[in-house]
Amino acid sequence: MKRRVFLAGSALGVASLASPSLAQPAGSRVLKFVPQADLAIVDPLRTTAYVTRNHGYLVFDTLYGLDEHFNVQPQMVEGHTVEQDGKLWRLTLREGLKFHDGLPVLARDVVASLRRWGRVDGFGGILLEVTDELSAPSDRVVQFRLKHPFRLLPEALAKLPGFMPCVMPERIVSIDPRQAITEMVGSGPFRFIASERVQGARFVYEKFGDYVPRPSGTPSRTAGPKVAHLDRIEWHVLPDPATAASALQSGEVDWLESPSLDLLPMLHRARHLSIELKDTTGNIGNMRLNHLTKPFDNPEIRRIVLRAVRQADFMSAVAGSAPGGWADGVGYFCPGTPLAEGLPPLAREPDTEKSKQALRAAGYAGEPVVVLAATDYPSINAMAQVGSDLLRGLGMNVDFQAIDWGTVQQRRLSKEPVGRGGWSLFFTFIAGADTFNPAVNHSIRGNGVAGTPGWPQSAELERLRTEWLSAPDLAAQKAACAMLQQQAQIDVPYVPLGQFFQPFAFHRSVSGILPGFSTFYNVRKG
Repeated sequence: MKRRVFLAGSALGVASLASPSLAQPAGSRVLKFVPQADLAIVDPLRTTAYVTRNHGYLVFDTLYGLDEHFNVQPQMVEGHTVEQDGKLWRLTLREGLKFHDGLPVLARDVVASLRRWGRVDGFGGILLEVTDELSAPSDRVVQFRLKHPFRLLPEALAKLPGFMPCVMPERIVSIDPRQAITEMVGSGPFRFIASERVQGARFVYEKFGDYVPRPSGTPSRTAGPKVAHLDRIEWHVLPDPATAASALQSGEVDWLESPSLDLLPMLHRARHLSIELKDTTGNIGNMRLNHLTKPFDNPEIRRIVLRAVRQADFMSAVAGSAPGGWADGVGYFCPGTPLAEGLPPLAREPDTEKSKQALRAAGYAGEPVVVLAATDYPSINAMAQVGSDLLRGLGMNVDFQAIDWGTVQQRRLSKEPVGRGGWSLFFTFIAGADTFNPAVNHSIRGNGVAGTPGWPQSAELERLRTEWLSAPDLAAQKAACAMLQQQAQIDVPYVPLGQFFQPFAFHRSVSGILPGFSTFYNVRKG
């Protein structure tokens, strides 16, 4: 079942994008990139949107990184020591670290940044909860004095998903934590050029000449030396998938982050292009329900929707029938990873008629179900179309609101009832790497209004998450995750919709793209 809607005609029929803004200077090291969506929010601690995370890793750096095997590696730190039976950690910063304003990165900047990060991030919050004292005894030493040993400290500081544990100047982060940061002063390999920002159209980054990469190691995901081979990176937000594909074919852009899966066969035929899957953990489709408003404040109604979902319908709409393009039977942890082993998958063949009867018995009284549907994001739009049809088929009063992804990001923050601008559900996806464990999968939490939009509240989900965090070994972690997944099917913090795989499409002149999400260090052109 196909639910995606594109412009009439193929990408080849779209008018050329040739214009001064996309002209390519001869011999320059300029990369023109088409992101998955508009960069509506630039503060990495104000949204978990992946486009903002990718922007964050261009501009900011982190204390530790993760390689492609999810092993923690030092990044901004030279190393660390652990004393007093695991309760005292001292992290030493590398020499030569500078912010984009020319000032040195000092330990007190790190302390201020981690305190801000810990107020919004789940893993960071746990780290701060077990910390008696976070201090900067010298310019290059960050010290954690813990209440009790916490062996996952480096993992917390290396986490991949938003919110990223980025390091900013103390003067910027020492503001009201409720305010968004708009001054992008990082210490990463590229600077954000705010003066060239055209919201909804273009974002520009330039190489930071004073960035000092790690002197050793192998580039891998967010770990290893981050070398800026490019002088300038331009993000161009194009109006639709066909236009983006046409621009790639004609050489007006160099790299599409999320080429339309429907257009991949055409792109494959172009010999000057490469189509490569860099993130083998894929993406997990996600129906995010609002637990604060009717009808999804009723846990039985949430369970009915969970049982009614046929993941194959959603994934075939997103990825078509291409072999290996998607998988169903997906639960709350990424398939193929240690914590997903042995966990019961969700049902593949639900009984729709039984679900309709159960919905009436659960007390659904025709309340409007406001669906936020991002029409400029093909994979999300496909899930929204299928999901809305499913809910209508169950007898729900669906109000399908077609808006852009940037507006979805803003609207989903509202806790108001649907009659005052609120919402009932939206669709998104979670990178498989971001469902690797309970610490990074924010969507499975039950911490209520302190959590992510949807705001599920479940003391048992939180207890099992804490049990996982304190587990002494992998066997104990697996046991905790098995119970956590069972509880998630009772509380339904969100509805998994299956797994799909999104390749990159880029010119063969572009090389050095690392496994995982879109990073730009170590990338070459020419």
